[in-house]
Amino acid sequence: MHSVAWIAQAAGTEQDSEKTRAAEARNAPTRSLPPHWIDTTALRPCHGLSTGWCLPGGRGATDRAYTTSRRGLSYNASMSALPAKLLSEVGALEAKSLVLRERLRSLGRLLVAYSGGVDSGFLVWAAYRELGDRMLAVMADSPSMARSQKRDAEAFAGEHGIPLEIINTGEMERPEYLRNDAARCYHCKDELFTAMEEYRQHQGFEAIAYGVNLDDQGDYRPGQQAARQHHVAAPLLEAGLTKQDIRDLASRAGLRIWNKPASACLSSRLGYGRPVTREALSAVERGEEALHHLGFRQVRVRHHGEIARLEIAREELPRAMTMEMAAELTRIFKALGFSYVTLDLEGFRSGSMNVLLPLQSLVKPPRS
Repeated sequence: MHSVAWIAQAAGTEQDSEKTRAAEARNAPTRSLPPHWIDTTALRPCHGLSTGWCLPGGRGATDRAYTTSRRGLSYNASMSALPAKLLSEVGALEAKSLVLRERLRSLGRLLVAYSGGVDSGFLVWAAYRELGDRMLAVMADSPSMARSQKRDAEAFAGEHGIPLEIINTGEMERPEYLRNDAARCYHCKDELFTAMEEYRQHQGFEAIAYGVNLDDQGDYRPGQQAARQHHVAAPLLEAGLTKQDIRDLASRAGLRIWNKPASACLSSRLGYGRPVTREALSAVERGEEALHHLGFRQVRVRHHGEIARLEIAREELPRAMTMEMAAELTRIFKALGFSYVTLDLEGFRSGSMNVLLPLQSLVKPPRS
């Protein structure tokens, strides 16, 4: 007996190992499996099927039929749509994950930009699960990447057998990057995607993807323009995944990074207009490491020249606001070369430097 309810059951069942799922990506396209992460665009009822839906095959192609059964969702070609009727059965988050999974399959041999954060970490894990050795995580190494972040990113990839290539990028050679204006992130991503495009062409990969998500659309992120100019795919965004969605999916998958604090490149800690230097990046990195050693989990050291402005998560602020801790923080940051040490009473917030930008900087696209 066919039943929509079996879709929800099958979609929530994960019994295959990562290596088995990766191997599936290389199998013949005609097979019967639990549902994949697929697009929720419109389908229409199939003629003659009481519990099936059809997706028009396009120019000159036959329709693709989907039927439900105890074994899950059977299909005769790579899946690219799921009827809206099933969303209430499967759930919104699972539906988004279905979209992501099919999108990754559609990209073919894939390079994935990887920084070690939750978003890119989940993306490389998902891509490896779908594509196996047809994907490669690419991590850019430069002075703007904290050494602890690099070590953890390498460790995570190793834990899951994800193939990883580390490349050296030259943003520190670019004057337009070093001047640290509102377009700094654009120049950084342009450098990264230029290097990845060269690698893609030489190694025969078909596409490049990165970990931008739906929430990133609500902040000033000029790096996204560089991604568009380089035709970089955004699977998480295309699936409609928010940052919390990604953490929830990572948690369900048992990935240790699911609750990893948000991270960004060290250059984002420097006030706009203050040149990016190796010395400034080192002071920020050492300062944040010291805060972590003191037990603070979510922190930023904002570099304003002689002033260090410390952002600590609001729930951790009470422990920072004692005379004893004030003395310790003063000692640490003066030793790093700062003349003044301040504690931001608003606590940690991503992108806090952007409030200093004039409106025209936020709406005017950077020059390529």
